[in-house]
Amino acid sequence: MGTSRDAPTGLTTRQEKWFASVRASLERDTGKTLDEWVAIARTCPETKPKARADWLREHHGLGINRAAHVLSVAFPSEDRWDEPDNLRAKLWTDPAATAIFEAVEAAILGTLDPVVVGQRKGFTAFSREFQFASMRPLKGGQVALGLAVPVEADPRLVPPKNEGWSERLKSKAVLSSAAEVDDSLKALLKQAWEKS
Repeated sequence: MGTSRDAPTGLTTRQEKWFASVRASLERDTGKTLDEWVAIARTCPETKPKARADWLREHHGLGINRAAHVLSVAFPSEDRWDEPDNLRAKLWTDPAATAIFEAVEAAILGTLDPVVVGQRKGFTAFSREFQFASMRPLKGGQVALGLAVPVEADPRLVPPKNEGWSERLKSKAVLSSAAEVDDSLKALLKQAWEKS
């Protein structure tokens, strides 16, 4: 999976199959190869990613997923999915937030198996079959932890708002220190993992 033509790393088996189906069906359904679509995309007069995707949809009838795939090959980003260590280093720069992240990650990887860690530009995701937890740094050294458990599962949980992670994550906790990764939080992580 080392090239921009491949699916991102850190995916569940279901996600890998989905990306493969997007790639495989492109030529079959459109009559054009990926290389032909890349050449078309590079003629786009737009410069912003969303505007390019809209242009491919409006002028060439590509759906959002296929447009995203074509654009990822035509205009590879420095922040690529197939370089998760680079994405992680750019995301987790605050030492206080990183300490919290590492405590949660250790709790997950130390007790739950299997777990797929998926690094994205704006968050780090943890999945079994489906995403069960995600984390992103907040200002002031805090961390937002999204969980696939209902808000009612714990008093410190609140509904997530405008998060970029999976819609399966029904609650969020804001963590201010690694000490908050206690037995009750570990139990919530396990509960979310079991549901995924």
